[in-house]
Formats: sequence, structure tokens, C-alpha cells
Amino acid sequence: MSQVNRQILLASRPTGEAGTDNFKLVEQTIPELADGQVLVRNHYLSLDPYMRGRMNESKSYAVPQPLNAVMIGGTVGEVVASKNAHFAVGDKVVGMGGWQEYQLVDANQRGVLQKVDTTHVPLSAYLGAVGMPGVTAWYGLVKIIDPKPGQTVVVSAASGAVGGAVGQLAKVRGARAVGIAGGADKCRYVVEELGFDACVDYKQHTDLKSLSAALKAACPDGIDGHFENVGGMILDAVLLRANAFSRVAMCGMIAGYNGEPIPLTFPQLILTNRMKVEGFIVSEHMEVWPEALKELGTLVATGKLKFRESVAQGLENAPEAFLGLLKGRNFGKQLVKLV
Repeated sequence: MSQVNRQILLASRPTGEAGTDNFKLVEQTIPELADGQVLVRNHYLSLDPYMRGRMNESKSYAVPQPLNAVMIGGTVGEVVASKNAHFAVGDKVVGMGGWQEYQLVDANQRGVLQKVDTTHVPLSAYLGAVGMPGVTAWYGLVKIIDPKPGQTVVVSAASGAVGGAVGQLAKVRGARAVGIAGGADKCRYVVEELGFDACVDYKQHTDLKSLSAALKAACPDGIDGHFENVGGMILDAVLLRANAFSRVAMCGMIAGYNGEPIPLTFPQLILTNRMKVEGFIVSEHMEVWPEALKELGTLVATGKLKFRESVAQGLENAPEAFLGLLKGRNFGKQLVKLV
């Protein structure tokens, strides 16, 4: 086993768009294990849009990512050394190991590591469809949108890890699923592979009138529920097509991650249509995770919930892959393979 742990730190805070110069690759010696500790070799690192917000120092729902510390991030891996009775060498685990090849943790702390079963669910899926993105999709759809059979649910960033799960979970509940994604390939995947009823290519509709018309064609009976990952013009277009008493789950606003304002064009539609618009952070709803993960795990294991992964190779390529994610260059769940 290597005694060196490579890590990526946040070296500086971005001003405007983030760049590779905001990150720094370092090497650390792995210390000897103390009683109760576990050493995990991380196999995959999850890259997620929320990380961009953590890089800023501004007030948010979570404390900012500290400077000169390992970047936050979900990981899956294998226990390679243990001085803890609850974890054995060879156990597959999921945790928040961050942007590093190894993590040394006090496994007596409840929740820092969870064992996972890879018999029917691939290890990487515990960072996507059967992990935080899947539970995010489940919570926003089930607890906020709560679709009824025959209703229409729209989701932006529909080919991503969260959006793809939203549409498939909506279909399980008998709703129509309409995606919004960027590019013909992504839209084709959303319909043909994930089983959505339709998908609107926002790259083909670059103004509000055009995008709204495309949504009208895809949603002839209007929109009853919307899962928002992007904001900006996409949210404006959805509001123009929203039905009375429609529900919007506000999950992400990637259109404003660089600090630019993203005003609403017709906010009065929220009142006119008596809409419910609710923002949520899935880590604040741990009580639903067991129920959500049970459904997600069963659907993945039985091949009824499909997902796609974009995999960058090697820790050193994590910053570039992360910046690509923020620009929509990934296809499905963005991961970094570390082994």
C-alpha cells in the first residue's frame, strides 16, 4: 500500500468563473492508524454543482469550503486498513472523503462511513442514482411536486444525475415526464434511454418566446410540477406554461453560480397560478433517506432506473472535469476514477 496520499485543496476563491488555478494538488504522508480509525482507498470521487457554491465565501445554507483544505466531495471506496471492530479490510463504503485518494477517519463517529452492498448495485452508483443525487431527485419529486397519474412534470438538466432520476421516478408514478437538456444527443438519450415522453433542447431555443413555445408543444396540457436545476430563462419559460396549483421544487440555480443576478421576468405568475415554490437541501431531510434509498436501490438493481456516467481518470483531472460539469460538458453523473 502506498504511504502517500494525493489531495486537491482549494487554493483560492474564484472571482466570477472558477478556474483550475483555484485548486492545488499536494501530497501528504498517511499517518499510522489509531484505535477506532479506518483507512479507505477511494475508488470514485463525485463531482456535483453544489461544490461551486461552497467555493465562495458568501452566506449560504452551508459553511464555505475552507482555503488550503481538501475539497469537499462524496466518495466510494474500499477499506484497506482498520482498527475498528465495525469495519473489515475489503468492506466497500460510501462517505464524504473529499478530493483525495485515501481518507483516514474515526469510524466511531456515526454516519461518517456507510457500508454498501455491490452485489446488484455497482459501487459508483452509490454516488449517483443510489446516492445523494438520487435522494435529491426523490425528495423534490415525492415530497414537493407529489405528481398524480396523468399530470405533467418538467425537469431541467434532464440528462444529469438528478434530472434523469426525477423523470424516471415521475414515470413510475404514472406522470408524463418532459425534460429540458442541452443538445440533440442529450435530448435523444433522455427520451430513448431514460423513457421521458419528450425533451426540449434549450440550445435550439435561445430566447424566452421560442423556449416557451417549445415547452407548450411538449406540454399541451400545461405543467403541473417542475424540478428546477438551472434557473434563469428556463424557469421563466416554465412559469409561462404552469397550471394553477402547480408545484416547483427548487434544487439548483446553476445559472447564477458565478454570482450573477438571475431575475424572474414574470414573478406575478406564482400568485396568479397559486403556485407552490419550495427550495430544499436534501441533507436537511435525513429522515427520508432510508425510504428513498430503498426504492432507488430496488429500481437500479432490477434495471428499472437507468443512469449514465461521465468518468474522468485520475485525481489530477478532477478540477478540469468539475469546470466542465459547470458548463454542461458532462453526460449524466460526473465521477473521477481514482483506482
